Amino acid sequence: MQVNIKKIAEMAGVSVSTVSKIMNNYNDVSEKTKQRVLEIIEQTGYSPSNSAKTLATKKSNLIGVIFAGELNVEITHPFFVEVLNSFKKQMGVLGYDLIFFSNEKFVSGGDYFSRCVHFHVDGCVIISGEKMEPAIRDLDMSSIPCIGVDLELKGKKSGYVMSDNYQIASKVVEHLYLLGHRELGFIGSTGDSDISNQREAGYIKAIESFGLSLNTDWFIHGDDFFEPSGYAAMRRLIEQGSLPKAVFAASDLLALGAIRALKEHGLRVPEDIAVVGCDDIEACKYTTPTLTTIRQNKERLGVLAAHMLFDLINNQSEGGSFVVEPALIVRESCGSGLRG
Repeated sequence: MQVNIKKIAEMAGVSVSTVSKIMNNYNDVSEKTKQRVLEIIEQTGYSPSNSAKTLATKKSNLIGVIFAGELNVEITHPFFVEVLNSFKKQMGVLGYDLIFFSNEKFVSGGDYFSRCVHFHVDGCVIISGEKMEPAIRDLDMSSIPCIGVDLELKGKKSGYVMSDNYQIASKVVEHLYLLGHRELGFIGSTGDSDISNQREAGYIKAIESFGLSLNTDWFIHGDDFFEPSGYAAMRRLIEQGSLPKAVFAASDLLALGAIRALKEHGLRVPEDIAVVGCDDIEACKYTTPTLTTIRQNKERLGVLAAHMLFDLINNQSEGGSFVVEPALIVRESCGSGLRG
């Protein structure tokens, strides 16, 4: 069934002009009528051609927050919560409030665009997850300004911020090499994760640039970036019977899971095997041993995302990307000095 504004008016039992007033956020329509029309618009997935105009001219000062992917990160995730707090604070300074979208009903062919039109958001920040649903790409290609965090967006009104994942991997290999480690392994997330794949590709490139041998048997992948996946991945690595001298985990939580598995098998960190994580979450300072990791500048990522989205909303930029430089944080899990 082809849905247009006339069909929406017929289904709601109102005039076309009433539907138009509701879509353009006029106040001279009863709340009951407004809700009935908006429900029909949502149910039918109707996307009027003037929706971009509506969003541009009737600003709500609302920013949509979307945790993307079929395997989306939790709002309590220690890395993203710091980025989001920084983003929220800066958007508040710029005069905006946040509204969080649930993705549960959109995993199977859902439509974020219609939801954004429904709530008249001025723009969206999209937090990277795993197994990206098509609705995210549709929103990226729409007229609604969007900024991705750890997620490359390509739309004309989109941009993204992330850390330099290739530099992250290069810093890890250089550090391990200078400590005397030559047999290097890797624990990553699922193969659907662009971030994990970038870190792995950078790791391989850095290993090869130092002229080291690459043993793919020491490259293990979990189901996500969380501690249980790191634990399971390290157990599989141990069960193979041959261990590298050092392992780089694509997240701190994966690294902490790997250390737990090593301890259960009577292996010492870093004496038997060194471990490096990525993110520098708060827990890294308090583990035993404390975790050597790569610090992503979470505050800077959040502030950049806020300013980029603000500029997109106000037509002061045409999208783009910022890649933030990471920093190596040396703690106990790699040891110190050259190893024999």
